[in-house]
Amino acid sequence: MNNRKEGIFEHILIHYRWVFVCLFLLPISFLFDVWLYFRNWIVFKLISAPKQHERKIKYVQKQVRDWSDEGKKTKMCTARPGWQTVCFRRPVYKNTMKKIEVNLVDILEIDTIKETVRVEPLVTMGQLTATLNPLGWTIPVLPEIDDLTVGGLVMGTGIESSSHKYGLFQHICRSYEMVLSDGTLVKCTQEDNSDLFYAVPWSYGTLGILTAVEIQMIPAKKYVKLTYNPVKGADNIAKQFTEASRNLDNEFVEALGYNEDEAVIMTGVQTDIPDNDKINSIGNWYKPWFFVHVKAILDKNRQVTEYIPLREYYHRHTRSIFWELQDIIPFGNNVAFRWLLGWMMPPKISLLKLTQTEAVKKLYENNHVIQDMLVPIETMKDSVRVFKDNVDVFPIWLCPFILPANPGMVHPHGYEAKLYIDIGLYGVPRVKKFSPKETMRKIEKYVTDVHGFQMLYADTYMTKEEFRKMFDHSLYDKLRERLNCKEAFPDVYDKVSRAARA
Repeated sequence: MNNRKEGIFEHILIHYRWVFVCLFLLPISFLFDVWLYFRNWIVFKLISAPKQHERKIKYVQKQVRDWSDEGKKTKMCTARPGWQTVCFRRPVYKNTMKKIEVNLVDILEIDTIKETVRVEPLVTMGQLTATLNPLGWTIPVLPEIDDLTVGGLVMGTGIESSSHKYGLFQHICRSYEMVLSDGTLVKCTQEDNSDLFYAVPWSYGTLGILTAVEIQMIPAKKYVKLTYNPVKGADNIAKQFTEASRNLDNEFVEALGYNEDEAVIMTGVQTDIPDNDKINSIGNWYKPWFFVHVKAILDKNRQVTEYIPLREYYHRHTRSIFWELQDIIPFGNNVAFRWLLGWMMPPKISLLKLTQTEAVKKLYENNHVIQDMLVPIETMKDSVRVFKDNVDVFPIWLCPFILPANPGMVHPHGYEAKLYIDIGLYGVPRVKKFSPKETMRKIEKYVTDVHGFQMLYADTYMTKEEFRKMFDHSLYDKLRERLNCKEAFPDVYDKVSRAARA
């Protein structure tokens, strides 16, 4: 009888998960956001965040030194629960390690003279835009999902439609503050401790524990003037997208591909002077999801220009988590649902993970793809075709970025600055006999062969040798040896490989 009940329960959670999400996760997510907003306001306005920061750093240092005094029996990692991360999987490697509590969630300082903002690593993109934009500032690369954290974007990576001008998130960071394996606190910049500065990005907390980041700021305007250009034909899409990406008069460039031969290329600039008849507050709860709005423009097959409030532009993909929510709440873009419950969207990704059953996780693993592949822009047409042949997931996200010739795990082949494109694959594969491991290994090999990279938040099926071929470990290995990291922290592969995540 118990097995029968469990079978019915699993069936409901798999096929009617929207009931649980709508009745429980949406209200909880909304209340959490309300609490977080007031908590951050109180800390920023009424409490001295820098003084609290010093106290929190000392506690991190104490835990690291206690680990050493206890005989270094296991390696260290942060105590942040795996379900709180945006990564689809949970880090099982944490189960056997010394967990270091890192409660670093505050904005520390806004320096309008130096044009920098100093933050703790668990500060989110939503937190940053809510604080900076009303003050007339922003950061050059602001990845679009609200809950992405500064630490995750530094230790992993982050990209935005402004990355063709400014690079990845790591390239707008001016300094990192870290606690090393011996408990010492260090600061690194391009000038001081430069080896560590360049080795930190993509290292996933395996060189030390990140405690603060100083990020470049730029002046912010009120709106983004966004032009939508529907394009048909794979050759035309690649040609026009590359031209738009090389034109630095465009502050923002991205495209949504709805099949191999149809896409909408979007280019934008900031402005304070909108055409009032064309203001579109896409962030309002009752508005269509952004990718649906863009598809409507494609269907009309005509160029459209509109003005979007800056913060709403930054988080344009948040309400629908790109297009992932259509698989969880199939009617989520219905006009009645948007008006009635849209103000609570989206559910927290962390809560979606926390409430997943094993059956749901297995279903997603075998029938779902969440991947970002970074390839040279000249391979765009071939790459889209390869990904279509292997997974056939649409829409796809297309975002250009410049990759400088900096040292570290990720740099252009030949050490010359180069334009790349992030191709985001999110959804249910439509190819027959999709096999997660075999399919992704084919794609990983292709990406390696064209001197590209895989974002490491998603499933990585490469062997360690293949991983080291894709990512340059020269500087990383040097720092691991110099800073005595090998006994203190796991190797980056042992944190990001499929075997390390459940």
